[in-house]
This record gives sequence, C-alpha cells and structure tokens, in this order.
Amino acid sequence: MAQSFSGKVVWITGASSGIGEALVHEFANMGSKVILSARREEELKRVQKEAKLNDTNSMVLPLDLYKHDTIGAAVEKIKAKFGAVDVVVCNAGVAQRSFVKDSKLEVDKQIMELNFFGVTALTKAVLPDMIASKTGNIVVISSVMGKIGIPFRAMYCASKHALHGFFDALRGEVYKDNIQVTIICPGYVKTNVSLNAVTSDGHLYGKMDAAQEKGITPEKCAKGIINAVSRGKEEVFIGGAEVIAPQFKRFFPGLFSAIIKRRDFH
Repeated sequence: MAQSFSGKVVWITGASSGIGEALVHEFANMGSKVILSARREEELKRVQKEAKLNDTNSMVLPLDLYKHDTIGAAVEKIKAKFGAVDVVVCNAGVAQRSFVKDSKLEVDKQIMELNFFGVTALTKAVLPDMIASKTGNIVVISSVMGKIGIPFRAMYCASKHALHGFFDALRGEVYKDNIQVTIICPGYVKTNVSLNAVTSDGHLYGKMDAAQEKGITPEKCAKGIINAVSRGKEEVFIGGAEVIAPQFKRFFPGLFSAIIKRRDFH
C-alpha cells in the first residue's frame, strides 16, 4: 500500500527552485509539514507563499550545505518546532561544465563537497532520530549520470556515482530500523541546472543545454519522485528516452562508448 505523507515532517534542500520547488508544492498539497532549505531566503519565502504554506505548517530554514557544522543546529530548530524529521529530500547540488584537463582541483573539491559530503552530512544529522523512532525516509536526488560517465561533466558524474555507493550501503544498514532509502535518477529536467553549473575556474556556465530545454517539467519529475517514495522503491529513473542509457551501456558497452566518443556534450 502506498505511503501517506499527510502530517509528516518533510525537509527539502534545494527548495528554492527546480525539482526542489516542485516537491514543496507536492508535499504541501498532501498535507505535509514542509521545511524549505536553500541559501536564498527570499526565494524560499516566495516558494512557501506560492505553495500556500504558512508558519504553522512550514518553516523557511536557510542552509548552506558547504558549511557542514551548521547542519546540527538546523536539525535542532526543526525538532523544536515540529519534532523529528520523517522525510529528508537531499536535492541540493551543483552541476559542472568543463573538461578534466581544464578543471581546477579546488573546483572539483567544491563539487564533491556539496554533491556528496553535503548530502552525507545532512543524512548523518537526521539519522539518529530516525533510528530511535524506527521510521523514516531518506530520498537522494542523484542523476542518470550517477550510473554513466559523460564528457564535460566528469566530477559531477563522480559525485553522483559516490552517492550510489554510500546510500546502497546505508540501506543495508538501516533496513532493520524501518528506514527507507530511495535514490532518484532524473534524466533531463527543464530547470536552471546548466545555467548554474560551474566551469573549470568556478564561474557559472550561464547557458541552457538544448537537451535540458527539452526535458520533462520539474512538476512531472516531482510527481514521479513522490510516487517512487510512497511505494517504497529503492532506485528509480525519471525522464525521457535518456533514462535507458545505463541499461544500454550494460548490454552494449562497446556501442555506448563509441556513441559517447562521437557526441558533442558541450
């Protein structure tokens, strides 16, 4: 039977735009108590208002996941108002558009710091209460590129690959505590992810990828995420034809490699 999120305390990072913003609306419509986190407080307040949430059933909680030492205090603020987190959606992240030979190591580290360590730090912060209460949902927004490698996005792919190793292992550790771990692998979603991607020196890419422009809407992606989590799925791919890429690579590795080598991804 599908799980209900009515009355559940749901913490969404990256809630100020894109998939995160769409998820705020979905959970709000289901009667969840929603905590909205990202770095831009004014944008979070806009999303809160547009989702018809208020200070009784939601909380705007600005958070910079680069600053791991602030996460514990954020958890305490949530607990003081709503109690323990029932569902955490680890959605915040940064994309990349640069070749390996050009990418500065400090930029590579920043990508991993947010996309991997920020997510794992957040998870570690909410995990003790979930274990104590013997319930909880950890939702991790990975990518199709968490399963395959694409030129011009090497460290982004690496950070998403790392999430799968970590959370597959965690799932095996916490299943006995009735904690569900769901990894979501979106394909192309029409968001600002490529506009906000970092280049070799850390500057913004500032361009909308053609494939991104033609991707599914954040709203459609959010509905797919909710459906996957409510039905207890462990790993789900959401998008268009591109989501078959991991299977294509598995069964036709040589052909997949030849296609990747010929395509222009930037």
